[in-house]
Amino acid sequence: MLHTTIAIVVVVLLILVTRVDPVIALVVGSIYLGLTGGLGFDGTMKAIAEGFGEIMAEVGLLIGFGVLLGSLLHSLGALRKLVELLVRGLGPRKIPHVLAVVLSTVFPSIYVDVQLVLAAPLARAAAPRMGRNGLAMMGGSLTAGILVGYVFVVPGLGTIAIAGLLHVPLGSMLVYGFVLAPLTVVLTMLVYGWLLNRGFWNAAKDESDVEVEEPAEVEAPVRRMPPLAVSLLPIVVPLLLIATGAITEAAGVESTVLAFLGDPVFALFVGLLGAYLLARRTLGRAQVAESMTKGFNSTGQILLITGVGGSLGAVIGKTGLEDVLGGLFSAEAGVPVVVTILLAWLVAAVLHLAIGSISVAAITAAGILAPIMGGLDVPPAVLGLAIGSGALFALHVNSNFFWMFQTMLGVTTRGALKALTFVTALASVVSLVFVSALSFVV
Repeated sequence: MLHTTIAIVVVVLLILVTRVDPVIALVVGSIYLGLTGGLGFDGTMKAIAEGFGEIMAEVGLLIGFGVLLGSLLHSLGALRKLVELLVRGLGPRKIPHVLAVVLSTVFPSIYVDVQLVLAAPLARAAAPRMGRNGLAMMGGSLTAGILVGYVFVVPGLGTIAIAGLLHVPLGSMLVYGFVLAPLTVVLTMLVYGWLLNRGFWNAAKDESDVEVEEPAEVEAPVRRMPPLAVSLLPIVVPLLLIATGAITEAAGVESTVLAFLGDPVFALFVGLLGAYLLARRTLGRAQVAESMTKGFNSTGQILLITGVGGSLGAVIGKTGLEDVLGGLFSAEAGVPVVVTILLAWLVAAVLHLAIGSISVAAITAAGILAPIMGGLDVPPAVLGLAIGSGALFALHVNSNFFWMFQTMLGVTTRGALKALTFVTALASVVSLVFVSALSFVV
């Protein structure tokens, strides 16, 4: 336990203090733990390689297909058209809540930075129509919508990584996420709006006077862009396929055809193929190739971080720590389920506070807890949701997303701490309550 704690602290300090890349930091931590845990040089490297291979077999294709799908949908302008439709069709009071729900569920939370870049100008444009707290409400809407979806909703990368590390069926995560994310977003926005009405936001101090530079206009393609409904089909169809597979499996229906169609890898490939054909027909070969190249570049880093997260979990499993912690937190030890959920949430929250990356915190926490999961009296899906909830906690100044948010939304650092850091902390606590309640039902 001592050496595991030291390994985790080393990983955090390497990332936080010396700015070492998370991939290198996680491997260093894994090597330290393997050697001090008695695995030896050969055993340590074998555990690292096996852990990487196992998680790649579980989620490698899912992440690759998901990232490429997100890149193509970005090129088709699906998110921008969706947000523009909401801004035109809804009244000012409904826009923040509906936008947050849509961002967290309908559109894939794969590229959080891209979602912010696309949605922030539209959020700023809608803010003046909503009164004195308009910018604050729209900022909270972007925060809750983008980041809650990232950790709870398929194909959010945080969700897929957690599910893979904990061996949770993606269909189960899909069902739970589509229930948990909207509930979390709506309640978070209601509480946040209530606080805003009571003076939580001070426009003079929280909103910046600096003019926000709009992103450069992209030259319109020669061919006509597809309608919004068509643009969203590549993500809607895979989600329906995965949901159908999960429902038929839960109902005990045995069908090789339905199992094949509902397989998450096949479903996301269908979405990727649809997006590729749609983009090829609409944008042309050159722009599609550029979008695919961007997706491939992002995929490598994401896969490496996810894989070495699996390596750390494999090394922990080999050291026998699972027996120690499993005995401490198992049902036979008399530890309530809620306490175990709180432990998972706390591990992920502390890692996020220290590291500043939701995905790295979620992957590391899942890697730490995966080896002891078998001895816990908590369903794997609930444990995964608790980790996602904790990894969401209080995104702050050690994250690049924080500074992007401040600049693009046109708020001060103090304003970003309220509209981003506070909202993620609030959403994390709200979702923890829902996850705890879910543990009594599942």
